[in-house]
Amino acid sequence: MKLPPGPQTPTWLLNQQFQADPFGYMDAISQRYGDLVTLMSDSNPIVYVSNPSAIKQIFTNTKEITARGALNQNFAFMTGKQGVLQLDGLRHKHRRKLLMPAFHGARMQACGQRICELTEKIMSQQAIAKPFIAYPTIEDITLRVGIEVVLGLNEGDRYEKIKHLFACANKQAQSLLFKLTTKLPFGQRDLGRWSPWGYRLHLRRELFQMLYAQVQERRQQADRSRTDILSDLLFAHDETGELLSDEEVRDLLLSPIFASGDASATAIAWSLYWVHSLPIVHERLLQELDSLGNSPDPMSIAALPYLSAVCNEALRIYPTQLFTFPRLVESPVEVMGYELNPGTILIGNIYSTHQREDLYPQPKQFQPERFLEKQFSSYEFLPFGGGARNCIGGAFALFEMKLILATILSRYQLALVNKRPEKPKFEGLICYPSSGVKMLIHSRRQTQSQPLVVSSI
Repeated sequence: MKLPPGPQTPTWLLNQQFQADPFGYMDAISQRYGDLVTLMSDSNPIVYVSNPSAIKQIFTNTKEITARGALNQNFAFMTGKQGVLQLDGLRHKHRRKLLMPAFHGARMQACGQRICELTEKIMSQQAIAKPFIAYPTIEDITLRVGIEVVLGLNEGDRYEKIKHLFACANKQAQSLLFKLTTKLPFGQRDLGRWSPWGYRLHLRRELFQMLYAQVQERRQQADRSRTDILSDLLFAHDETGELLSDEEVRDLLLSPIFASGDASATAIAWSLYWVHSLPIVHERLLQELDSLGNSPDPMSIAALPYLSAVCNEALRIYPTQLFTFPRLVESPVEVMGYELNPGTILIGNIYSTHQREDLYPQPKQFQPERFLEKQFSSYEFLPFGGGARNCIGGAFALFEMKLILATILSRYQLALVNKRPEKPKFEGLICYPSSGVKMLIHSRRQTQSQPLVVSSI
């Protein structure tokens, strides 16, 4: 087997380098070793791929290269053993099909006005001229949207409790104390709720119980008129014609809510950072938004070309998901001249693909117009992964991102509190802004209907 080149540095040191500066680390690795880079995990080779042609091969060659759910078991602790990430084959394909309607088409569009209303409700609670952290504020909005879309809940004690548990689980996963203590020899022992791992177990237990109770209660109600994901799953049948069990329904609910709250909030926080870092981008975006008048239709907002370009560029330069889900080489296969043996793990490096100068000249510069000038393939621009493991809610996340960003910018005059660049912080699959993007509201905007004038930058 001829593996692609890669560093010989001990794994523990590579991990430290990556955690300290994930983007700088990946830039250096790609510059030195090229499009395919091999890292060893014990004796198992992991090949990171940033060449679009090779990524296409990985996504489309489902015979020699498979996307096994077993490779995602690290996420099962909080997303359930029967969550869509852990499933394989026909069962995985079937469950994805059950989840997708709520995130596409008419049902997605029907959420538009609600997203705008929730955004205005949460943002109106912020005091004028008082600093606030954008990420948790936006997460409050995206979690509310996710819980409504997935569970059909929008008020009540259970709604508030579920939202609180998801927010706490996301916050703890980003905690430096949690990351440090769980790496210690006895760090994953349950020492009660006041210990990091004990608290994690408590959150998981409470969240799973709360969702299970919701599933059982809704099962008894049997209301076919509802259009949330939970209703879809309650009336769905598996491959044998049997109804899904309550436990499986519960597990299938977890990933969509985590993703809708966590990844979406991160992408929007990064967008706010970039827009307010670059006055010329801010000005052009406001001009486009104001052209729609004071009460624009959500679908008209989502169709705005420069807003779409800004969101895409935010997802390109700091993708919330740095890597695709892993694939496994099942039988010998050639990828870009390298003969890979069974057992080799292949991972698409989304960040490094988005940093290719042959695709994105001056890749470190935030330039939304690049998405107005060129149409990129799904192997060149892949913020939500690709192939059988692409994010089910990718289209919805982008739709939500546009509406939340547009609502905030149209109605509020904001500014960044810190002038220094925002640094990325990586955890799990998500790349967060390290400070959460500290901002303040100067005033509410008085929007005036204006004709759209397209300028160049």
